[in-house]
Amino acid sequence: MADNNDGTSSAFLTLPRDHWAKLSSDRNLGMSNQTMGSLLAMGDPLDPDHLRQVYLPLAELINVYIENTTALSAQSNAYLGLAEKPTPFIIGIAGSVAVGKSTTARLLRELLSINRRVDLVTTDGFLYPNAVLEKKGIMDKKGFPKSYDRTALLKFVMDVKSGVEANSGVYSHITYDIVPGEVITINQPDVLIIEGLNVLQPTRRQPDGTLGMAVSDFFDFSVYVDAPEPIIKQWFLDRFRQLRTTAFTEPDSFFRQFAHIPDDEAIRMASDIWDTTNGPNLLRNIQPTRDRATVVISKGDNHEIDWVRIRKI
Repeated sequence: MADNNDGTSSAFLTLPRDHWAKLSSDRNLGMSNQTMGSLLAMGDPLDPDHLRQVYLPLAELINVYIENTTALSAQSNAYLGLAEKPTPFIIGIAGSVAVGKSTTARLLRELLSINRRVDLVTTDGFLYPNAVLEKKGIMDKKGFPKSYDRTALLKFVMDVKSGVEANSGVYSHITYDIVPGEVITINQPDVLIIEGLNVLQPTRRQPDGTLGMAVSDFFDFSVYVDAPEPIIKQWFLDRFRQLRTTAFTEPDSFFRQFAHIPDDEAIRMASDIWDTTNGPNLLRNIQPTRDRATVVISKGDNHEIDWVRIRKI
């Protein structure tokens, strides 16, 4: 184990996968067969060994953060003479389209749910509706930071952290749009996981020169799911190919057109989508936020996890 490959110091610890596997073995982190079965049935590219050797120790590490954050909150309130209850522990999950951040978020929700209420929302619910994106002329930049209602997202996270009820919009991956009139209500969970492309974006400078607040300012823990861009692109194309025979065939699917054209033509169009939208968004906006995460999970081919990097404390 070394801080950097060249032996220089770093603010992070980089642990190879076999180190995480040893953690799981040494500490005998148990998981029932029922829980294992439910996680493997989610339909995501997930190997049982990955689950036990990487995600289970990660969940245990987050438990350490939760327990100590809760204790610090109690001690702080006692010192101040307050009777406040702990605020929800918020976890941010960031990464590219198709890298597996949604799988990571769902896994952590299940693994952290023992004796806790854990809610999960995605920032897709804060995308501007397609009509607004069209009006703004940024439909081709969907997923870029400017395609989100960042004011509403920030208010949502602040409300959650303040212990009050908060509402998120609902996004349909079938219609590729916000569902009018539907909301997800979050009301004082023990843990809230927020998953999205740009959740680790830093604060923006205001017109008057002051610095506003960022969503990530309210995170107690964050995970960035990483992989080389060519590999992520291939995963995107593989997923696109699979969706052509499933979700794209739905009558209301925004992408129904891709279900009825020759495979090679559809894949060329998907490759263009990556090259003009998803790829540039990754390189310009998402990847630069990687070092702001508490933990970085690095993947290789077939979603194999090579190493995990942790910010020192």
